[in-house]
Amino acid sequence: MTRMTSTTPSEPASTPPAPPVPLAALLARRDLGLRLLAGSGDAPLHWVHTSEMADPYPYLLGGELLMTAGVLLTDPAHYVARVVEAGAAALGFGVTPVYDTVPAELVEACARQGLPLVEVPPKTPFTAVARALWRLMAEARLHELRRVTEAQQSLATAAARPSPVPAVLGALASRLGGRAVLFGSDGTESAAAGREVPAEAARALRKLVGVLGPHPGGPASAGGDGGGLRLAAYALGGGDGLSLGVATERRDPGDHTIVGVAVVLLSLLTAPHRGADATVRDGALVRLLLGAAPARVVGGLGAGPWTVVHARGGDGTPFAAASLAAALGTPLVDTSDGGAEADGSRRDDTPVTVRLLLPASAPVTEQPGWTLGVGAPAEAEELAAADAQAARALRRAEATRTPLVRHRPGGIAALVDPAEAASHARSLLAPLTEPLRETLRTWLSLHGSWDRTATAMDIHRNTVRQRITRCAALLDRDLDDPDVRMELWFALSAG
Repeated sequence: MTRMTSTTPSEPASTPPAPPVPLAALLARRDLGLRLLAGSGDAPLHWVHTSEMADPYPYLLGGELLMTAGVLLTDPAHYVARVVEAGAAALGFGVTPVYDTVPAELVEACARQGLPLVEVPPKTPFTAVARALWRLMAEARLHELRRVTEAQQSLATAAARPSPVPAVLGALASRLGGRAVLFGSDGTESAAAGREVPAEAARALRKLVGVLGPHPGGPASAGGDGGGLRLAAYALGGGDGLSLGVATERRDPGDHTIVGVAVVLLSLLTAPHRGADATVRDGALVRLLLGAAPARVVGGLGAGPWTVVHARGGDGTPFAAASLAAALGTPLVDTSDGGAEADGSRRDDTPVTVRLLLPASAPVTEQPGWTLGVGAPAEAEELAAADAQAARALRRAEATRTPLVRHRPGGIAALVDPAEAASHARSLLAPLTEPLRETLRTWLSLHGSWDRTATAMDIHRNTVRQRITRCAALLDRDLDDPDVRMELWFALSAG
C-alpha cells in the first residue's frame, strides 16, 4: 500500500528541534520507579503537564504525558476518553495521597483506548518526572545537532571530490541509512547510492518525483510512504528538471536539514554556469542601477504580482540562505542584513536575515529552522509596501514564536450584509465552545487584560490564559495580531 502527499513534508520546525522522547526512556530510569500498566512504551512524549481537573481536555495541546493523582476522578472511562480526544500521549497516575493503588477501572479504560498508563510511586514527585523528560530531550537534541553537523561536513567534503555528484549521493545515503537517487527530467535514474530498496518503494519514489515542478503549482518537495519506507523528493534548483529522491526506514528531526544541504550542493553541481535566466536578472539589475523605474525593471524577471518574504534563522552553514531559496523555489534572494559587518563577516550572535521575492502563485510554507513573515501579493509599484508588511509579519512571528505569519488585512469588518456576516462568524467560531467564546469576547472587550478579564468573569487569571491559548490553537490564529483581534470581535458581535 502506497501513500503519498504532494506537498512539502511536514517536519518539526527548528534546527533541528528537540526530538520527542519515547515513554520507554522514562520507564528505563530506575530512580523514578515508573511502571507501565497499560498501552505501549513506544508513545512519543513532547512535554509533561500536571492537572487535577475533572476534565483536562481544554488545557491540553497534544503529545503530553499527563500527570494526575485523581483528586477529581469520578468516571474513569469518560476521563480517559477526554484525554485521548485531546491527543495526550500517555497518562501518569500518582498513588497516594488520594489512592493507594491505581483504580482498576482506569487501567481497563486505558487498555481499551490504547492510552499508555504509568504508575508513579509515592516516592517520586511529578516534578522529578518532568525534569527527567527535559533532560532526556536535551540529550536527544544535542545528539541530533551533532549528527546534523557531522553530516553537513561530510557532504561538503564529498562535494570537493573529483566525482562530486556520486560522492554527495553516497554521503547522503550513508548519513540517512537509506538510498539517494538523482532523477533526470524524464523521471529516469541518473545516479544512485545506498542500499537497494524494494521494487514497490522504487516505483513509489519515481511516482513521487513526478508530482514536483515545473508544471504550474507543482511543489518543490513532496513526501509519502511506499514499500514500507519513508519517501521524500526534492526538485533541484538548476532549472533543468533534475530531482533528488530519498528512501529511508525512518525520518528523524534533523534529516530535513541534512537533505536540504544536499539539495543545495547538487543544485550547484548540476546547474549550468550561466543560464539565460541569470542573464535576464543581471540585465534588470543594470537597468535599475542606471535609473530605470522598478515597475519597468521587474517585468524582466517575470510576470507579477509578487510576494515578499522576510526570513530569519538558518542552521549556521554557508548554504542556509540558498537552501531556503531553493525550498521556496526562487532565485531572487537578498542575504544582506544587520548581522553583517563592513568587511563582510558576521557577528556570531546575530541570526541570518533573508529577503526573498516570489511569484504570488508560488506557495509559501513553513520551513524547518526558519521564521517567516509574508507580505500580501503586490504589483511592482507596491513592492515597497509589501516589503514593509513582510517585515512586520516577521516581527509578529518572532514575538509569538510562530514559524510563519502572513500579513492579513481586515476580514469580517468588510462584510456589509448582516446575513453574510453571521454565516462567516458561525463558520469562523465553530471550533469554540460557549465558555471559550464568552472568555474570548470578554478578553477582547478588555483589550487583552488577563486580570480584568478574570475579575469580570470571576475566574482565576491562569484559567483565562489557558482558555485564550486554547482559542488560539483551535482557531489557528495569532491573537497578538490586531487584524485578527478585530476580525474575531466582529465575528463575536455578528454571531
